[in-house]
Amino acid sequence: MNWSQLLLCLAIGGVAGSLSGMVGIGGGIVVVPALVFFLGMSQHAAQGTTLAMMVPPIGILAAWTYYRQGFVNYPVALWVAVGFVCGGLFGARLAVVLSEVVLERVFAVTLILVGVKILFRHALA
Repeated sequence: MNWSQLLLCLAIGGVAGSLSGMVGIGGGIVVVPALVFFLGMSQHAAQGTTLAMMVPPIGILAAWTYYRQGFVNYPVALWVAVGFVCGGLFGARLAVVLSEVVLERVFAVTLILVGVKILFRHALA
């Protein structure tokens, strides 16, 4: 890795970390596309790299900040975590057998559906 790639990685991480702490997004919405477009990674490599980088810093530092303010619902966090671990294992096993094109399309459709839902949340109520 050269210096420009290192600085680009730090910038991607900084933007994703800021958005993660502020609005709870970062890995899938910011880092995966950035790794694909700016570093030329495959969809598979970008998703795997993102998962590997997210676990320690987000799981510890961001959660601690919210905990200190009283914004952590432990029963919900526990049960969502159980589902997340099981779903993460299933999803990762499925993703590695999908073609690059199919994985990219599933990723894009997911982002679009979530974005539309958020954008029109109050209009649809």
